[in-house]
Amino acid sequence: MLSLRVERWLPYCCEQLFDLAADVEHYPEFLRWWIAARIRRREDSAYYTDQVLGLGPLRIRFGSKTVLHRPERIDVTSDEPPFRQFRLAWIFEPEMGPGCKVSLVAEINFRSRLLQRVAEHALSGAIAGIIDAFEARARRLCVTVEQPIESAPRR
Repeated sequence: MLSLRVERWLPYCCEQLFDLAADVEHYPEFLRWWIAARIRRREDSAYYTDQVLGLGPLRIRFGSKTVLHRPERIDVTSDEPPFRQFRLAWIFEPEMGPGCKVSLVAEINFRSRLLQRVAEHALSGAIAGIIDAFEARARRLCVTVEQPIESAPRR
């Protein structure tokens, strides 16, 4: 099984970062490995997604279940082919002072040994790349905790 963990402190509140991570349908816009993501069904605090990832010439299609534990954690799981087991967790921890520590934890086990070897080579860098792209998206869309939100000008 491939197990990876990347952590990063970001100067945004946990709720903002949670919303970015939960917005899976926009992943193909900023994550180069995501080719497609479509939510097929929603429940109270969960949704089911059809996804397509690209690892070089390989296309990996799978369904997943995402459980939202607002604003602390997002758990994504799948046991559909090509996975024997797929677990991905976004963890958001408020820090002393402004900001939030974001952790991305992945445990992936493919049914195919060949695919497992390819994934082990490609995914170790990919998880860090996901956090990098996530941070870049947060810079574009979120207001830093230290930065005051200006009120609209009076007319």
